[in-house]
Amino acid sequence: MSRLHKLLKKLRRRPAGKRVGMRRPTYAAPLHDAAKEDELRTILIADPNNREAFTELAELVWHRTVESAEHEHYEDALSAESSQNPEEAAQDAAHNAVWSLAEELAGNPHAWYPLVELARLSVHEDRDGAMRRLTTAAERDDSGKALAEALKMLRDAELPADALALGMGHWRVQDHEPEAGKQLIYAAVEAGRLAEARRHFEALIEHPDTKYVGKIRSELEGLLNE
Repeated sequence: MSRLHKLLKKLRRRPAGKRVGMRRPTYAAPLHDAAKEDELRTILIADPNNREAFTELAELVWHRTVESAEHEHYEDALSAESSQNPEEAAQDAAHNAVWSLAEELAGNPHAWYPLVELARLSVHEDRDGAMRRLTTAAERDDSGKALAEALKMLRDAELPADALALGMGHWRVQDHEPEAGKQLIYAAVEAGRLAEARRHFEALIEHPDTKYVGKIRSELEGLLNE
């Protein structure tokens, strides 16, 4: 589970009741935020698939937006203009901010990681749209890394049949890194398609990266023989 996904789960939880007497947090953005954001954006312009930079920037944008939205809601509440729960309003605003960030970065024709994160954010609300984004991500990357990430994301979302369908349409054993094949085999097993899993395993053991395949071979054999 990515740091961003953990953050999503944490901030989607029901807020605790208001704790009287707590010191009100400041809503002013730290002075270093702008410089840090510029630094991260520069990294992502050069490599839009830098997971660490994307996650750090998404967290920065998320927390900043939460604080700003809570402050705006507090001011609205004073003038009786707001009816929405303040924590929910802040979460909605922050979710939209992270979505906009990922969508912006996904506009780079070489970007695939932001598309995987967009799919992660939307898979349970817009499954078809998420699958389209994952397909685009897989097609943008010749190494198979995007495909491996996409398959793992779908498995984490408990959609192994969708992962299997995506993998079967895009996996190229001789061109892609073996991790993509591993994820496809796991998806097939989780989808209850053992015969397909075994066929993919037979293909994977012929992969040119014999060192990596040797490391995972016993793991996969154990999986298939359970």
